[in-house]
Amino acid sequence: MIFVAGGTFWMGSDRHYPEEAPAHRVHVDGFLIDETPVTNGEFSDFVAATNYRTFAEMVPNPEDYPGIQPEMLYAGSLVFRPSIGTVDLHDWTQWWSFLEGANWRHPYGPRSSLEGMEDHPVVHISHHDAVAYARWRGKDLPTEAEWEFAARGGLDRVEFAWGEELTPGGRHMANTWQGPFPTANHAQDGYVYTSPVRAFPRNGYGLYDMIGNVWEWTSDWYAPRHEADLSKACCIPRNPRGGGEAGSYDPCQPEIRIPRKVLKGGSHLCAPNYCRRYRPAARHAEAIDTSTSHVGFRCVVRQGGHNEVS
Repeated sequence: MIFVAGGTFWMGSDRHYPEEAPAHRVHVDGFLIDETPVTNGEFSDFVAATNYRTFAEMVPNPEDYPGIQPEMLYAGSLVFRPSIGTVDLHDWTQWWSFLEGANWRHPYGPRSSLEGMEDHPVVHISHHDAVAYARWRGKDLPTEAEWEFAARGGLDRVEFAWGEELTPGGRHMANTWQGPFPTANHAQDGYVYTSPVRAFPRNGYGLYDMIGNVWEWTSDWYAPRHEADLSKACCIPRNPRGGGEAGSYDPCQPEIRIPRKVLKGGSHLCAPNYCRRYRPAARHAEAIDTSTSHVGFRCVVRQGGHNEVS
């Protein structure tokens, strides 16, 4: 783990997607954060020690998914598949498939394996799975503010985690998508899918893969605006699933009341023509029961104190 001393910074952005606004000053106290995302090898140790089963390895409870067809009740997870030809970029079903047997052990489907991928980030991890691992290690998931502060590496109010250019001097600084998404990844950065967690340069705090490779879970419930402007937020119910925290539900699926947390960092699927979220300020909502082939996590240990919006 790397110690990040904490401080005050500008969180969010007013220049990109509306959910990143408003840019606002936030203070975070010092904390330790994993140098890399949790790897397949590290998660394997956790499973071997605890016999833990991830969400993707269990058959869904039909009570959680009103109207679901019986033939859809099987253990699996969402796997990215490149589309053929031009597709509607608003229709994610053109490149995501829910595959039976896909899980952290089989990241691209039941016939795939982790051979040679021990140092790649673990994927197909739900929020509950990430929390379970963190607790086993005596750690926590980072807040959104902690994660963004760490990702910036000491560079405040810049576009990317390394400066103002996506590829300074033509150098790829993170595992992202080059080419027209979702049909062709030209892999100019060397990777079509996930990459080893130390394949790209570390940031100013010595952290790897804070941008690209895989999205990372945080502990914060999602709202469509930052807390500095919650007067304009919507879809922020109380007591999700009987709990005491605030959460957000997918407005496109109002019948399925699964709360959502914040993902940060973008992934190897972020492209200039789609999902330009390979930036520290970028954020995305993800249902806590969802696992995919491009979502992982890292952990923190706090030194005490709390975060404050100013």
